[in-house]
Amino acid sequence: MTRLLTRRSVQFGLLLALLLTATWFSGADRPWLQRLQYLTFDTFNKIAPRASTDSVVIVDIDEDSLAALGQWPWPRDVMGKLVDELKALGASAIAFDIVFAEPDRTSPTLIADRLPDGDDAGIARKVLESMPDNDTVFAQSIKNAGNVVSGFVWANSGNEGKVPVTSRGMVISKPARITLMDHAPAAQHMVVNLQGIQESSAGNGSFSVSTDVDGIVRRVPLVVKFTPEGSDTSTLYPSLALEAMRVALGGKDSIQIMVAPQNSTMDLLKASLQVKIGPLRIPVNDDGQFWVYYTPEKKERYISAYKILTKSVDPTRIKDKIVMVGTSAEGLKDMRSSPLNLFVPGVEMHVNIIEQALQGKFISRPALVQGIEAVFIFVAGLLVIVLAPFVNLFFLFAFVIALMFGAFALSWHAYIDMGVLIDPVYPSLAVMVMFVLASLLSYLKAEFERREIRGAFGLYISQDVMKELTKNPDKLTLGGEIKPLTIMFTDIRNFTTIAEGMTPQVLIHTMNDFLTPMSDEVMKARGTIDKYMGDAMMAFWNAPLDVPDHERLAVKAALSMREVLVPINEKLKAQALAEGRNFYPLNCGIGINTGPVAVGNMGSRQRFAYSALGDAVNLASRLESQTKTYGVNILMGEATAKKCADFALMEMDYIRVKGKNEPVRIYTALGDDLIAGSTDFKTWQATHDAFLAAYRKGDFDTAAKHLKAARGMDTADRLGDYYMVFELRIADFQKTAPSQEWDGVYAATSK
Repeated sequence: MTRLLTRRSVQFGLLLALLLTATWFSGADRPWLQRLQYLTFDTFNKIAPRASTDSVVIVDIDEDSLAALGQWPWPRDVMGKLVDELKALGASAIAFDIVFAEPDRTSPTLIADRLPDGDDAGIARKVLESMPDNDTVFAQSIKNAGNVVSGFVWANSGNEGKVPVTSRGMVISKPARITLMDHAPAAQHMVVNLQGIQESSAGNGSFSVSTDVDGIVRRVPLVVKFTPEGSDTSTLYPSLALEAMRVALGGKDSIQIMVAPQNSTMDLLKASLQVKIGPLRIPVNDDGQFWVYYTPEKKERYISAYKILTKSVDPTRIKDKIVMVGTSAEGLKDMRSSPLNLFVPGVEMHVNIIEQALQGKFISRPALVQGIEAVFIFVAGLLVIVLAPFVNLFFLFAFVIALMFGAFALSWHAYIDMGVLIDPVYPSLAVMVMFVLASLLSYLKAEFERREIRGAFGLYISQDVMKELTKNPDKLTLGGEIKPLTIMFTDIRNFTTIAEGMTPQVLIHTMNDFLTPMSDEVMKARGTIDKYMGDAMMAFWNAPLDVPDHERLAVKAALSMREVLVPINEKLKAQALAEGRNFYPLNCGIGINTGPVAVGNMGSRQRFAYSALGDAVNLASRLESQTKTYGVNILMGEATAKKCADFALMEMDYIRVKGKNEPVRIYTALGDDLIAGSTDFKTWQATHDAFLAAYRKGDFDTAAKHLKAARGMDTADRLGDYYMVFELRIADFQKTAPSQEWDGVYAATSK
């Protein structure tokens, strides 16, 4: 497979396929891609927001208004007074971002219906029934004003048989109607105002909005399609913002929608459809959606509703302006998210639309833009693929960075000067990915060619050594250096007995199952495996590269090797049972020692290996052999133990190994620093040390006493065999005292 990937034709074909895939994705509606694009567009909007105007104000049903006039909903006669006051103040249009779908429960006639029977109640009922209905009062105020726009909203269900009322409708060209019928957002249910309110209004529009994948409102439908459930007939309705503008401009003209004229090349970068209201021209997409170009939330445009009703507002703030009536009060569930604000009243979306239309300041993302992005990805990516094998990596990288800067500069220019949203992020990422892949494949080809030259040699040395030799070819000579290493030897106990019951194939699999995880633990601890010798392994730390705390890493590796023996034996046991043969658990002896050794390339000029030689290496090997004598898995020399004093160590003996004159103290590791810090272990360790001290003094009765106590503290029987060895020694010394020259040193008789 690697050889195949190094062929230039294969690399070109693979990269071209990936490039075509990346190009296709540029036009795909994928949530992750949309999030990337929206992040860019939102950043642009934050850096350069639209300048606000004072042509639209918001009459806000806020917390102050609720405190002054009582909880929502207010009686409809109060809403009628609000309309009367706004009309008197000279509002050019009054649009409600609220639906009055249910009859007012505070209407006199409805209160009369809930009164109990009786003479007193009958009098009250007659008085109430003679009073005008609140909804009728509200509808009459709307009719008298002549410039009120009511709203309706999508619903998931219900409201069957109720449809929005249109005052003038829309004039839509045939091509535009076909496009909108195919793509405009559709609803089967609508929540509409009471019939009297709808019919009294000068206009009626949808204030439904939908969020993008991240919950932010960036586009608002200016045209919606209503197809009642069970009906084949669809009707297009304008948005609340469009109706508010139409009424503000006199209310005589209809809203016209047509295919946007394309008189110049620049017109291709505009939205496909155009909404015309008197002198206003508003671009919309095929689906009737309008990109909102937000301005920062402006507190000055908000007027508390109670100030209108109490006549405590400056008339100039209302006169000749479009008034949007909405709510920002907590609990009224009309909070949205915009690119500039996490929480903003929903009425802000409609205000921003109206201001944009009056300013003629728009942003859009027409279909042609996606084609431009796709062309950029393909052309730039193809250039990178073609140039990668022949151009210096640094210059190619600089070229790609220049392309990315160019993409961002073009996108920013299009946003600021043309109001066109071009995504620079995904095309730049796609080109960068093509650069990385093309560079990797070129590197793979060059590396494979180098490997073929040094292939055979690389089979005999470790990867670390190979890396060192690659960096420093001068080291490819016989010889080495003296440096401190921590050396480890491992061996399987009773391997001959275990191997007798296995076929060669089973034996090989067993060895692989054992040596592989053992080797993994060495590698994880940054050790170097020197060699395998049948069932044994030699490894060392601190060469060929310096490794800080190599003593501790070696002991940690030994502890981990002891732990991984458990799942290894479970696996081997299951295999033995399945094959109908006896199971002998694997037990491993590990010897560790630290000291100065000669390390380097050793052998002959025909063949050599990177290895270590020295007294410290020999001692590590001897310690591994002595694990059988002392009945423990791990034995280490004193130099190693001193660097691991915070581990759970136990001194084992003072021993003179075979072939050495000087005795050494040896230790075993029972766990890491967590175990060493426990009170139980410290008590056990102190008792154990007291036993050894008495033993070496020749006070064997005291030694036996402390040994028994220490053995009782070994609840997991981790040193059971070890204590048995010393029980026998003490018993022998109690029968036959050692000579006066005895110094507590044990002389090993085997390697």
